[in-house]
Amino acid sequence: MRVVQLQTPVSPVVEDNLKHLGALLENLQGRGADLVCLGEMFACPYDTANFPRYAEPEGGGTWQALSRLAKEYGIYLSAGSLPEVGEGGKSYNTAYVFDREGRQIAKHRKVHLFDVDIQGGQRFKESETLSAGDQLTVFDTEFGRMGLAICFDMRFPELVRRMTEEGAKLILAPAAFNLTTGPAHWELMFRSRAVDNQCFVVATSVARDESFSYVAWGHSLVADPWGRVLSELGAEPGMAVTDIDLAYADEIRRQLPLLSARRRDLY
Repeated sequence: MRVVQLQTPVSPVVEDNLKHLGALLENLQGRGADLVCLGEMFACPYDTANFPRYAEPEGGGTWQALSRLAKEYGIYLSAGSLPEVGEGGKSYNTAYVFDREGRQIAKHRKVHLFDVDIQGGQRFKESETLSAGDQLTVFDTEFGRMGLAICFDMRFPELVRRMTEEGAKLILAPAAFNLTTGPAHWELMFRSRAVDNQCFVVATSVARDESFSYVAWGHSLVADPWGRVLSELGAEPGMAVTDIDLAYADEIRRQLPLLSARRRDLY
């Protein structure tokens, strides 16, 4: 399968972000893209005050536009994440995946909210305006089973292990690390999740914009089941194209049987 990561700039105008996405997909025609991935909060600036203002229900205008684009270009679309307004008016950080016919085949509400206060670095509290999800998310494609998690979720090895136990060979992770956590942990963490679970990890960020209150690290990457970085962007807007064979996860699991050798009697 051919995975295309679009590390896009973010406009405060949702329609501008969707128009730009459409232009990028148009330019991708003929390049054999199977799965196109976007970053966390790709359609609005990442800020706690913005989430309720931009939040739309599942099936809303932005959802419909993404569904149409997936169908028009015949791709699987991992549509980053969006602010979603759900039951009781609560807001969520929500990721959707659409299939080649524009049907929603996965939905994940961020389970672990990004509430941090790092001395000398980043302070951010998603829980000021967002509610946490409560579901593990795996789904099937023509290529195999995949998992879906958002950014801070990936810091919890147990969540990724559960997705692996349920058959995921690739984990999609729309994410937006910052200039404190990015240099320290971005590559380290995603490679670690890939090695521990002998799976592919596709981590996609938005591009860096230092005029925003929250500045994204960028550096969208793909890590393979051996822990190698197959592709990585810089901070600026860009596109990464990576060819992946999920059978490689099976091969590595046979050669180095970490998953089957676990001592369930002890842990």
